[in-house]
Amino acid sequence: MEFFFLSLLLIIFFLFSLSLHLLYFNKNSSVLPGTLPPGKTGWPFIGETLEFLSTGWKGHPEKFIFDRMSKYSSSVFRTHLLLENSAVFCGASGNKFLFSNENKLVQVWWPDSINKIFPSSVDQNTKTTSINEQGIRMRRLLPNFFKPEALQRYVGIMDSIAQRHFESFWEKKSQVQVYPLAKSYTFWLACRLFVSIEDPKHVAKFAKPFDVLAAGLISIPINLPGTSYNRSIKASNLIRKELLMIIKQRKVDLCEGKASATQDILSHMLLTSDENGKFMPDLDIACKILGLLVGGHDTASSACTSIVKYLAELPHVYQAVYNEQMEISKSKAAGELLTWDDLQKMKYSWNVVCEVLRLAPPLQGAFREAIVDFIFNGFSIPKGWKLYWNSNTTHRNPEYFPEPLNFDPSRFEGSGPAPYTFVPFGGGPRMCPGKEYARLEILVFMHHIVKRFKWNKVIHDEKIIIDPMPVPAKGLPIKLYPHQLY
Repeated sequence: MEFFFLSLLLIIFFLFSLSLHLLYFNKNSSVLPGTLPPGKTGWPFIGETLEFLSTGWKGHPEKFIFDRMSKYSSSVFRTHLLLENSAVFCGASGNKFLFSNENKLVQVWWPDSINKIFPSSVDQNTKTTSINEQGIRMRRLLPNFFKPEALQRYVGIMDSIAQRHFESFWEKKSQVQVYPLAKSYTFWLACRLFVSIEDPKHVAKFAKPFDVLAAGLISIPINLPGTSYNRSIKASNLIRKELLMIIKQRKVDLCEGKASATQDILSHMLLTSDENGKFMPDLDIACKILGLLVGGHDTASSACTSIVKYLAELPHVYQAVYNEQMEISKSKAAGELLTWDDLQKMKYSWNVVCEVLRLAPPLQGAFREAIVDFIFNGFSIPKGWKLYWNSNTTHRNPEYFPEPLNFDPSRFEGSGPAPYTFVPFGGGPRMCPGKEYARLEILVFMHHIVKRFKWNKVIHDEKIIIDPMPVPAKGLPIKLYPHQLY
């Protein structure tokens, strides 16, 4: 019903959009010397957005880009996405250029619709806010929490929660749906390590508005009652109110010695000042925690689900992972938790994860904005244009990965892929600060599922939808076959 309503709105405003599009395009035409990248702007107003999104919904997000790379014989082409004049940068050279010129020629960009779901506080002096500046400040803060030496203390907590998760939701089950359970696992971890919410009932209650929020992130941004976008904004407001109450109580607990500075990322944020000695306002902390909770479990749950899928399809890979994990498991005393050193021994398992991330990257790509006019590969890129990079332009490109559709973990042995070709976590200053955190939670998940079960897919050819991350259309139901001993 919602899709019909939105389609009707598009038809009603088509003629208006046509005139608006022409005015907008003329206003934003390049005044740079040289030639714009090859390409076309597509339909009035909406440009090529629907085709861009629909290839992902059909399970082939790379098609939109590869078709145009072939058509224009170019590593950069222009288009019109999300109501913006855009250019798509392809291949390792495109990745290198964008990642190396962060905050020099380009900066991170999000559509205004996303900013309404994740609002930032307003500077009371200027009455404005710079999302880019806040992002830079956040990235200075996070590495102190996500660096390996800091994360080492949380491996045991991850292992303990994983044990409880598998005992509660997997054991004594003959069939399960992987994706919802993977989301439950990663969200439980995020709640514990970010805000010290550990009780399963509290976690489950907290998860409901997050599911509503996530469903509206890539919906058509029409803020009318009943739409996914409207529900997402309401869910975001609800979650922030809950987080503000948690923050208020945490401040009291820290003052009274009932909470520690190292127990989670919330304490870390409350007690860490910037270079000017200023502390982050409560609302900003709530917004940042909200973003971390979304980003900290959605991408990892997609990766965990894809790992289960590939291990079901490739028994020889499963067996090699099983052998590695059981060697670690047998070295542990009864009740002994996994340690940082144990995870460093999971070398083959991590190579498997990397190959999964190459073929099914949770982060398909991201946008930048040109902050000055510049030339790339002989083409003019005007200031204000939105620039998109996509991991599939290297991950599925035979120039960088021979026989790219074959599953081959050995690609990551030794020095691994060439720079700027394997980019599941982005690159440059904007590389995902939670990369190491993701590695730990994924390896702990692999350890527990492999040492407990073998499994088969219930739906042999289940469709994978990119919306915006790879998700099995039916949640990946599998039949479980428990090992006798583990």
